[in-house]
Amino acid sequence: MSREQTRGGVTPRRPPPMDPMGKVRYVVMLLLVLIAMGLLAGRIVDLHVIDRNFLQVQGNARILRTDPIPAHRGMITDRHGDPLAVSTPVVTVWANPQDLPEDDVQLVLLAQALGQDLGQLKSRIEKYSDHEFMYLRRRMTPEAAQEILDLRVPGVHAREEYKRYYPAGEVVAQLLGVTNVDDQGQEGLELAYQSWLAGQPGKRRVIKDRRGRLVRDLEVVQEAQPGGDLVLSIDQRLQYIAYRELKVAVDENDADGGTVVMMDARTGEVLAMANQPSYNPNNRAGLDPAGLRNQAMVDVFEPGSVIKPLAMSALLETGRFPPGTVVDTSPGWMRIDSYTIRDVSNNGQLTLAGILRKSSNIGMAKLTLQLDEPLVPQRYRELGFGQAPGTGFPGEAVGEVPSPQVWSSSQWAALSYGYGLSVSALQLASAYTAIANHGERMPTSLLRLNQPPQGQQVIRPDVADRVLAMMDEVVEPGTGARRAEVPGYTVAGKTGTVRKIGDAGYAQNAYRGLFVGITPVSDPRIITVVMIDHPRGDAYYGGAIAAPVFSRIAGSALRILDVPPDQPAGDEGH
Repeated sequence: MSREQTRGGVTPRRPPPMDPMGKVRYVVMLLLVLIAMGLLAGRIVDLHVIDRNFLQVQGNARILRTDPIPAHRGMITDRHGDPLAVSTPVVTVWANPQDLPEDDVQLVLLAQALGQDLGQLKSRIEKYSDHEFMYLRRRMTPEAAQEILDLRVPGVHAREEYKRYYPAGEVVAQLLGVTNVDDQGQEGLELAYQSWLAGQPGKRRVIKDRRGRLVRDLEVVQEAQPGGDLVLSIDQRLQYIAYRELKVAVDENDADGGTVVMMDARTGEVLAMANQPSYNPNNRAGLDPAGLRNQAMVDVFEPGSVIKPLAMSALLETGRFPPGTVVDTSPGWMRIDSYTIRDVSNNGQLTLAGILRKSSNIGMAKLTLQLDEPLVPQRYRELGFGQAPGTGFPGEAVGEVPSPQVWSSSQWAALSYGYGLSVSALQLASAYTAIANHGERMPTSLLRLNQPPQGQQVIRPDVADRVLAMMDEVVEPGTGARRAEVPGYTVAGKTGTVRKIGDAGYAQNAYRGLFVGITPVSDPRIITVVMIDHPRGDAYYGGAIAAPVFSRIAGSALRILDVPPDQPAGDEGH
């Protein structure tokens, strides 16, 4: 029996002593674990305490979005509150090209819903493949847009917008103007009052997923501020009448176009402003750019004989031509400088009223050439010619009254019968407010006024009243303006026929026919300017083509405005 053995058993062995290197490895591993746990704990503290705000911002940046809230564009109405321009809600469908499916089946359904060719749609997707946004179709009705969204094509989204609609269509198109696809004013009053009509878009905070889909609407950060409404001086009832009658006249006379301006004689407010040609602002496909022009405000022309009453007011104020003045206009023509001035016929001896009634160029020239000072052009400037009307309308015409330094005798004479200067139809109507208001010219307004404006006295009251009486004699049986008569009402007016300027001076067979009328004479309410541009029919004189338009428009307007007749029953004078 060995010594290690004991009675009843075996003595256990002692464990071998630990290797010194093993102790080192153990300590190292323990330290590494403790360090790792410390770092992890530190990082947890760092993330949850120290960098909490930074991480929250980063996280929110990936899911929180601020979407714009479109502002409702202000409405444009006529003076009675009837809508002329309104904004209706529409939906624009857009897509993230990077999220669109490659499956042709879904793309075919999407193209059909959009009303597009599949090849065209694929081409656009490829073009914008590096972008995260592309329009699929803009300004759709909510119902049509929902049909597209119901397809649930990945990457397809929608946003709310507004589209401008013009209930009156082409009737008042050039005055109102239009907005572009982003609902921003581009022409006319839409452009002039863009900042007032547009309003201020709002903002809302939302949560979206990584594909840009809305998860939750959180809050409105800033409410959208709707645009302001614009109330025009236009009376839509009168506007329809003016447009209808002008269109008929242009068609009947095979004319290039025309314009009508009706103004409130007492306030200077524009009650109607119609132009031909026109266009439909709700459907601009195949639009003729000529129809965009508001001819009444942006185009100028030589006024011809319709200017004679205004020139006569300057002549009368000199005191050199008493009521009994007679001018010999025989033999119907006269030479000034190297030019020949003619009347339509040999009128012989004419009174001052007769000069207007017969529209004698010779009579006006002889009176004007007796003056030593340029009183006639000075009067034109006092009446607003050669100056902007001040309505704020984009591109409103200034016109021109030539400088006195360049006048010859023939030019001085020509100014008195309407040649050598340029005016717009709106300027003509504004100038005649001075004749209708005892010499007080009213400022022009395209907006409804809440109270009468302060006018400017530019003609002596007695002279203005005398000229109005002369114009009253112009519109009577046997005169060239007889077709301007309005049953039941007295009319003061003046015709004009002007040669148009061509490439080589005045054209031989191109004219403008004009008429300016004030009615009723006893208490003037409306001033109406009618211009027919280049009629190609048998008639071209203002009394033949423009005066009848005035008669129909003014007659209807007076009845609509409930103006009592001032023509005695059975009186054949007017």
